[in-house]
Amino acid sequence: MADVTILIPSYNHAPFIERTLRSVFAQTLPPKKLIVIDDGSKDESIKIIGKVLADCPFDFEFIKRENRGLCATLNEGLTRTATPYFAYISSDDVWLPRFLESRIEILENRPNAVLSYGYAHLIDEDDRIIDSNQNWGEYADGNALSMLLHPIIPASAAVVYRKNVLERCHWTEGIVLEDYDLYLRLSVLGEFALDNEILSAWRIHDYNTSKDFPLMMNEWLAAIERNAEVIGLDKENLEQVLQKIKFRCVADYNRNGNKKEAWKMFRENLGGAESITEIGKNLARLVIPRKLFLWNRERKDQKAKENNGKLELKD
Repeated sequence: MADVTILIPSYNHAPFIERTLRSVFAQTLPPKKLIVIDDGSKDESIKIIGKVLADCPFDFEFIKRENRGLCATLNEGLTRTATPYFAYISSDDVWLPRFLESRIEILENRPNAVLSYGYAHLIDEDDRIIDSNQNWGEYADGNALSMLLHPIIPASAAVVYRKNVLERCHWTEGIVLEDYDLYLRLSVLGEFALDNEILSAWRIHDYNTSKDFPLMMNEWLAAIERNAEVIGLDKENLEQVLQKIKFRCVADYNRNGNKKEAWKMFRENLGGAESITEIGKNLARLVIPRKLFLWNRERKDQKAKENNGKLELKD
């Protein structure tokens, strides 16, 4: 049994919560304790959780209360933790059996690491693997600030934290991208220890915040501005970082149907381009019809589903 407490913050994920719970039950290195906090679900989540927890093979606590938001739920789970390590998994995501075993072994061998993490599969509502965030950018092993300012952001389901460091930061309530804000502050306190084995799955469906790309980008920028002093960015460097992010986001705006805004961002943030090649690629994306983007995305998603099949929770 590992010296780790697991939190599942539950909110309106009745179709997926049993899968999440059983992926925690199936860990080769079981946690010392599981905490499930239902944050005011309006669906059948509470009923399903109560039934499935009857099969839990280790100590657990089930808390049902009114809605307070994800950050308040995460902070509550952390205050109830009495182990050296802490991890949480959203009530729609999944861990593979060796997740805890591998991540905690890394932390045991990396005393300067504030967390251990890795890449994640992306799965749909039917557990079919549609992608891996390994294809989105390279994770850092050690100093993670440059990676985060790109921004390349780890999926929450792929992380195990060192509790005594996490307690110095907590999650900031009242914001949308709670993990990105936290990662920025943690990056100045120690290393991010990379595990190259993919041992978690992030479920993509219609209710993900990541579906709203303009919101995502604005939250990235706000988090960096909010933490600029903490991460050592003066006014000039801050403006450079923000401009580079906006220029990189041109393609995403265009891909999501915001072509007018994409052209505006392209013109206003040319100074954020790192090369002529990057300018050329963004320009090419802007002139290609969106229908072609959508067709190509659907083609790639379908091919990935056919090639990768369903996620199997086997060791």
